[in-house]
Formats: sequence, C-alpha cells, structure tokens
Amino acid sequence: MAAAVVRSLGSNLGKNLREMRLHLCQTSAASQGARDFVEQHYVALKKTNPEFPILIRECSGVQARLWARYDFGKERSVALDNMTADQVAKALETVVQSKA
Repeated sequence: MAAAVVRSLGSNLGKNLREMRLHLCQTSAASQGARDFVEQHYVALKKTNPEFPILIRECSGVQARLWARYDFGKERSVALDNMTADQVAKALETVVQSKA
C-alpha cells in the first residue's frame, strides 16, 4: 500500500508543500515504521521530486514525527510513533493533500 501512495503522490509533493522533514530515532521500536518507510520509499520520492527538500533527521530517543512546511512558513506535524510504513505513507499523503 505504501508503494501505491508514493506512486500516487508522484511529483505533487511541491504542489502544496515547501519542505518535508522526517524525525526519527535510529534504534527505538516506536520509530521502526518511519525507518522502514525511509528505507523502502525515500529513493522513489526523491527520484520523482529531485528539487524538493526531503530531510531525514535521526536523533537518539526522539519521537518519530513528520513535519511539513507550507507557504509563508506555516508548519504542521504528525506523530508517527508505532506506525507501520503503510501508515506513515498515509500520513504523508494526508499532509501533502492538506493546504495547512
């Protein structure tokens, strides 16, 4: 399912968003879904959006969270703790489709 979401987003990341940041812990079980998502789908997202800033921030003990920055510096975040890679993809889809 996550692959389908990533394909459906295609090059639309930059349509509403200006930047995407993914914060995660390298070792915690709560960040496993976020790590899986990055390992499986980061390359595909970056290939279809080569100029769009997709930032991966790893820090020990941090809560897994997706940050989206929209026009005029408005930001929105979604907690990703204990989510699967598919749920992370769905959260990304929701954030991308939102106009903040």
